[in-house]
Amino acid sequence: MILKNLITVGAFTSLLFAAFAFAHTEKSSEKPLSSALDSNGFAILELFTSEGCSSCPPADDLMGQIEKKYRNEPVYILSYHVDYWNRLGWKDRFSSPENSQRQQQYSRILGSQLYTPQLVVNGKTEFVGSDTHAVENAIQKALFNARSMKVDLSAKISQNEISVQYDVPSADAKNILFVNLVEKQSSTHVARGENEGRHLQHWQIVHQQQQIVLNKQQTGHSSFKIPENFSTDNWEVIAFVQNSKTGEILGSSKTSFH
Repeated sequence: MILKNLITVGAFTSLLFAAFAFAHTEKSSEKPLSSALDSNGFAILELFTSEGCSSCPPADDLMGQIEKKYRNEPVYILSYHVDYWNRLGWKDRFSSPENSQRQQQYSRILGSQLYTPQLVVNGKTEFVGSDTHAVENAIQKALFNARSMKVDLSAKISQNEISVQYDVPSADAKNILFVNLVEKQSSTHVARGENEGRHLQHWQIVHQQQQIVLNKQQTGHSSFKIPENFSTDNWEVIAFVQNSKTGEILGSSKTSFH
């Protein structure tokens, strides 16, 4: 009986050790979050979407999930609503020709087609914006491998405008600072078009964008008109530095209102 118990205890100990070893191996194969933060990495996710596109709602929903999951990490989402779907029965109230032009610029730089939903990460890679696996892989790669140029940013409400102060250590004429006024969340009931009858949720909607060439204006300010539905808790400013030739995004930052 004693021998049997000893064997049982020994077997249990072996199993426990094996389980510990397996768990240790699993953990050691994963890079801790602190490694990502220590690497000074960041991820700018630019989604090109439209309320007139039936394939876009899953990508919009995914951006909401990503925003929640990476809320405390340097992962910044910018949703650009393009206007070329408007002629097919439904006008997207968030759309603009400028958003479509930005996607066209990426088409030239990256050699990609124009389509929605398209996601561009750090200005270097593009894929379908509803592909969860591709999005997660791109975020992790950017967090661990990117090196961020420092972008100091602050914003405040001044009379009838939003004033944004910036400081970027760059004197390269090829580098442009993009300052974006972003609505964190909104929704629309679509009455016509491919999404007729659907209530669509949107996240991180770009309403206005300023472009500043950094060869002469490394420090300065930009301003936006206050939108009609503005509230300090549902809006923020996101800025990033991009090489105009290669499309690569070199640094980013975001700020709320003070």
